[in-house]
Amino acid sequence: MSKPIVATTSLAGCFGCHMSVLDIDEKILELIELVEFNKSPIDDIKKFTKKCDIGLIEGGCCNSENVHVLKEFREHCRILVAVGECAIMGGLPAMRNGIPIEECFNEAYLNGPTVVGNDAGIIPNDPELPMILDRVYPCHEIVKIDYFLPGCPPRADLIWEALVALVTGDEMKLPYEVVKFD
Repeated sequence: MSKPIVATTSLAGCFGCHMSVLDIDEKILELIELVEFNKSPIDDIKKFTKKCDIGLIEGGCCNSENVHVLKEFREHCRILVAVGECAIMGGLPAMRNGIPIEECFNEAYLNGPTVVGNDAGIIPNDPELPMILDRVYPCHEIVKIDYFLPGCPPRADLIWEALVALVTGDEMKLPYEVVKFD
């Protein structure tokens, strides 16, 4: 019997949700018995080689490359799970959403306190660079998301339980304290 295939990736965020996956500790050996990883930093497979059953997405969409990767995941994954606050609401990268993009560039490349040596006042604009979006978008505003795992990052046990539930066909249980923070 073939194992369910899982893919993971990170968009605009800190990669903390992937660290939480690794924090399932010794259960990662059980996870490898339950699933096969395809495109994921966990197995270092960089391109989809087949359709996947479950895709785990962390991070929001702040540039054109993030949108492309997210749409590719939606296309290749039967079930897509938004993992963590950046994927669900934009997270910390979305703090720029109330600031005009030109003001962000000026702060980052021209006038910010850490800008040194940019005497020519160059703002990167190579056509090969991903285009920065007007704001950071949560994943569900770009593609259909099937499940949401809240947290910053979600607890390792929550990710483990969610994956096992999806693989075994059980109902995913989100304890109240995970959904309600205050």
